[in-house]
Amino acid sequence: MPRFSMLTLFCLLEPLRVANRFGRDLFAWRLLSSDGQAVVASNGVRIDVDGRLDSLCQDARRDHLASESRLMVVASYEPEATVEAEDRAVLRRLAAHGAWLGGLDTAPFILARAGVLNGYRVAMHWESVPAFRQEFPELAASSALYEWEYDRLTGSGGAAGIDLMLSWVERRYGPSLADAVGRQIGYQRGEGTATSRERRGDPSLPRSVVRALAVMEANLAQALDIPEICRLAGQSQRQLTRQFAAHFGETLKQCYLGMRLDLAQRILADSYSSVTEAAYAAGFSHQAHFSRAYRQRFGEPPRATALRGHRLEHQADTGSQ
Repeated sequence: MPRFSMLTLFCLLEPLRVANRFGRDLFAWRLLSSDGQAVVASNGVRIDVDGRLDSLCQDARRDHLASESRLMVVASYEPEATVEAEDRAVLRRLAAHGAWLGGLDTAPFILARAGVLNGYRVAMHWESVPAFRQEFPELAASSALYEWEYDRLTGSGGAAGIDLMLSWVERRYGPSLADAVGRQIGYQRGEGTATSRERRGDPSLPRSVVRALAVMEANLAQALDIPEICRLAGQSQRQLTRQFAAHFGETLKQCYLGMRLDLAQRILADSYSSVTEAAYAAGFSHQAHFSRAYRQRFGEPPRATALRGHRLEHQADTGSQ
């Protein structure tokens, strides 16, 4: 958007650019404006763009918005000054097609006025929180640096965009790559993504959910069956499954599987362990099942993660000599 924050834009793009340097092209991006014309940032620098915002609607009809696509709205001063009804209509059409939408700094105002943030926690620049709460009392304004819920991402912008992008890199390709990118740009990472330990610290969670998360985290290497987890958590399977779906958007079984797969990914990315060793360490006795589940969660076979982790470890070892 006109008068956008240059700092926010560069903090979004630079971690992705550096991530691409460590191997194959993992990320790609293009810049869009409402009318397809160049945009002047709040610091007076003029930035050329690659196309119009409404071109995404054509992409949605043709490609059904591939799951890899993301739209991030970057704004700052006077976020609504140049937003037209047609722009809000584009955002609503994209949301109706299941698009992943995000907004940083003051951009959550634009998304909220388009009606695409209902039911989501919303983070933004701290100066804007009081005004946002007054205008949108029905939305849950958050004081976090960013909120990432399913297909919506909002955040404070600025340097926090680096943490956000490193978190994204870690989710997709593991902590070794994220840490390597952070070192390359000279950035000390803040809080990461929502691990089970961080989830347990959420005061809104029922005690039974907190107990279940602790049980699962303590039994990643030797997987328990779901009824046993429920017994140890002191809650019925039906009720606990309902609670997990309400708080995390996934079933108890899906959450436990994800935790074990995340452990396997960390092992493969951070060590010289084989795929078989990582699978056993995460409680998988059948390699075929492990490989299928891993590919479904991370978009690549476990061997690809292992090879990339070995390469990064080797680069780190070489650089320290």
